[in-house]
This record gives sequence, C-alpha cells and structure tokens, in this order.
Amino acid sequence: MEPRGYRMVISTRQDFVTTSAHAERQLYTWLEKQKRYDASALDEGRNDIAPNVTLDRDSSSGRHGAYTRWRMRETPSPQIGTWQSTLVVRDDPQDDERRTWIQVDVEHRPTVADQHPTRAKTPGIARLLLDSLDARDGLAEVKAKPAFIEPEDVPEVIEELCDAERRLPIVVASVPYGADPDVWAESTVEKAYSHLSGLAVLYVLSPEAQPAFNQALEFHPVFGGGIRTYVPGIDPAWKPDAQRHPVMSRRTIEADVCRAASTLASLPQRLALYQPLPGALDSLPIQRTRPRPQEHGTNVEKLTGENATLNAMLAEAEETESSQAQRISELKSDLGKADRTAHELRGENEELYEQFRSAQRQVRFLQDRLAEVGQYEAAYSTPETLDLDYPGTFSDLLDRLGELPYLSFTGKAKITRDLDSQSVDSWLRVAWDALRALNCYAKASANGSAGGDFLSWCKGEESRDHPFPAAKVAMRESDAVARKDKLRRERMLPVPKEVHPDEVVFMQAHLRIGSGNTIAPRLHFYDDGPQTGLVYVGYLGPHLRNTLT
Repeated sequence: MEPRGYRMVISTRQDFVTTSAHAERQLYTWLEKQKRYDASALDEGRNDIAPNVTLDRDSSSGRHGAYTRWRMRETPSPQIGTWQSTLVVRDDPQDDERRTWIQVDVEHRPTVADQHPTRAKTPGIARLLLDSLDARDGLAEVKAKPAFIEPEDVPEVIEELCDAERRLPIVVASVPYGADPDVWAESTVEKAYSHLSGLAVLYVLSPEAQPAFNQALEFHPVFGGGIRTYVPGIDPAWKPDAQRHPVMSRRTIEADVCRAASTLASLPQRLALYQPLPGALDSLPIQRTRPRPQEHGTNVEKLTGENATLNAMLAEAEETESSQAQRISELKSDLGKADRTAHELRGENEELYEQFRSAQRQVRFLQDRLAEVGQYEAAYSTPETLDLDYPGTFSDLLDRLGELPYLSFTGKAKITRDLDSQSVDSWLRVAWDALRALNCYAKASANGSAGGDFLSWCKGEESRDHPFPAAKVAMRESDAVARKDKLRRERMLPVPKEVHPDEVVFMQAHLRIGSGNTIAPRLHFYDDGPQTGLVYVGYLGPHLRNTLT
C-alpha cells in the first residue's frame, strides 16, 4: 500500500535556541490563526487546547544534544479516528556543521479495524516554517514554492543534484516551447507542486537555462513542459540510471492537474517515510507525556480525572502499537515485492547470459569455418555499425506494426504513445524484440507447428531466429488478480467479434517490457493462432494494477 503519512526533514544553520524559538512562534501562528485553537497558556506536559484536541510538549538538553518536541492529537469523532501531528527541533552536537534539524510528521490513525488511513496533506506548519526559516537539504535551499533556474544557476543546481548528502528529491519543471514562463509556473506548475512542499526541492527550468541544463544531464533531460523527479544518488554519466528518475509529460499534467499533483507526490512521500532518519532525530526517546496534576477538586475527583487521563494515554499507546504493527506489515510486503523483482531480474540475467554464451559459441564456430576457406577478413573484422533497425519512438513502433503480419494490435494507441514521455531506451528495444518474437510465434501457432504456448516456444530452439527471454514471459496472472473483479476488468481487453462474441477476452498472458520504476511497462496478448491465425496485442503501456499496488 502507498504511504499515507507526511514527513518533512530539513536542517538549518541557525543555532538550536534560535530555531526552537522561531518554530514555537510559527506553531502558535498555525494553532491560533489556521486551526483556531487556544494556544495562550501552553506548558510542559499535556495541554487541552480544544475539545478532543491535546498538545503534548517535552524537551531535554545535555551532552547528547537538546531537543524540543510538540505533538498534537485531534480526534473529531471515533468514526474518523485521530490525526497526529508532530514537530521536532533537534540539536546535533556530533555534527561538525552544528546543524539544527527540524522534523514535521502528520499521520492519520483510524480507530475502525481494517480501515485504511487517510492520506495526509501538507500541513500549514510546514509551509510556515519553510517560508520563514533558512531551510536546507544538503547544498540545496528548501522552499514552499518553486524557484526559477536561470542560466547562471545551472552549475549550482547540478552540484545540488549530485550532492551525496542529499535526502530529498529535486523536482524540475520545464516550460513548453513558446509559453510564458511566469504564466506557466503560476497556472500549472504551482498546482502540480501543491502537495510537494517540504517533500522535495522545487524548481522551474527557464527556457534560457534549458540547453545548458540538458547538456549537463545528457541522459536525464527534461523539456517540452514535462516535470522530472530526480531522486537522490543520481549518476549523470550513466544512461541506465535515467529510469530511476521518472518524467511526467505535459499531456498528463494538463489532462488533470489535480491527479498529476497527487501522482507527483507519491514518490517523494514514499522516500520521506521509508528512508532512515538522520542519527540525531532517530536517537530521540519515545514521547511519554505525563498529565499535569489536577489542582482543584476533592481527592476523589483528582484521582478520577487522573485515572481517565491515564486510560486515554493507554489507549494512545495501544493505537501507536497497532500503527507500528501495520507499518511493519507494509514493509514486509514491500520487501517481498523487492525479493520477487530481484528474483525475476536474476532469472532474466541468467537467461541472457546463456543466450550470450550460445551466440558466442556460434560466432566462434562460424569464424573457424570462414577461416578454413580462407575468408580471414570476413571472419575477424569488426563492423563499424550494427543497424538492427529499431523504431525511434513508441509512435514509430505502432506505425511499423504492418511489418508483423501475424499480429493484430487492438489496444489504445494513446497509452502506448504516452510511453515516449516516460520511457528509457531499453524499453523500446525490448518491446520491439517482444513483438518480433510474438509475430514469429504467431506464424508457427497459425500453421500448427508451435508445439506449445509462447513461453514454451521461447525456451525451445524454434525461437532462435527471434529470441526473447523466457524470464520476461508470464502466461497467467496470479489467482488473486484473476479473482478480484476490479483487477480482472482491467485485463478484459478488446478482440474482434470472430474471436469472442463479447469482443473482449481476459488477456492474462503478458510480457515484462521494463522494470525498476513506477511505470514498469507490460505487453498483454491473446493467442488465437489456431482459429484466426493471429496473436492479438490488447495492451502495451504502464503496469496494470495488481494486489501490490
């Protein structure tokens, strides 16, 4: 399940005392002016600032550093559950730069069993802090709104991208050709960035700076109104690294900017919640705020009040334990998914290696035969170019399907064309190799010589003219996907009426075209060779939803 909480972790070069005082002022502003709560008499321990709203405050200082922490719990009703917001200011005496860390967390804790938490929005306190503090992430300055990258800023931004200490993604929006940069930034980019304050460093790439920026990031460019998310650990000189840094096309943004904003926030939100906290923040003790003693009333009334408070705190502890158990379950699910992906990639690598060794043996055999008949130059010369005639784009790929007479594409061409704005080079080559292999198989299926399904064909000698890794082939979906109506419907894909009277079939057979990011494209097909003599390709696009997404 996608993470639902919000977390901002930034640092400042201001000292702890100044930062704590500043954060407290912004907290009061947030509580009084935005939340409309009474923050006039806050003290250490638990403060009741409104009906069903408490604010806990604790602090400490010593040789291991100082911290101040505020935690607000809002419970509008038992059905809604509890919203918990935490603000921490932390000194780090072990840090040579003596940075002060600021952390803001917001999470929803349902009280109803099996209810999923509501996704947290960017809290007002985060924007207040970013607008008023000298907030930083490594070399980069963190602001609530995007800054323009001008030509003179490009070297500095490249340094920020490559900074080894960077924790936050850097999100860069380009400006469409001919558009006014200020108008585009205000009308579109700021809306697309609406959920990213505190989760990422935000930029708009000016048209004048775009050539220099994209030249420096040859394999990781952004242009044409697209938005690219550069996650930490970028390697500008390594082409395969590009797929780690997803691109959202202008077409996707303009089609539904609210949905685009939600999608853009998913990756930074996941990174913020899943990566380890800085040591100074991770070493904080668990907050166990004791109630302040009741000053008025009889002894029985005081004991009754304290007992009610302690019962409420016990319920909070149980709620925290339940939340942590759910988090552990989600992490185990993610770990299982990562293990399955690693297993798939290991299988693909082993199969590709075997194909390479087989091709190598065949080349050596042919070289020996040519040498025996005196054709030494033909045997051992290296061709200057090797033109395999791959399509240049996914749009070109669709235009060239006429070269594959045993295939019929029945999917939505727009979904396939949209891969051009999100793709890496290997996806296009793998997709074309897959289609050529399917066409070769479809011919064999039509004349009855296939000897099995496409997976069996890929494992056999029949596929040697147009090989495709068997590890990338899945002839069926999991039982969970097949049984769940919502997921099954996504795979009910179009075919002609002569194939099925409903003009749709359950296309569970699919090929893994790519992996490693949020797109992970798939190709779904249906073999009808024995009847109509064709294999129908009903989908080529981003991974359809399954039980893990």
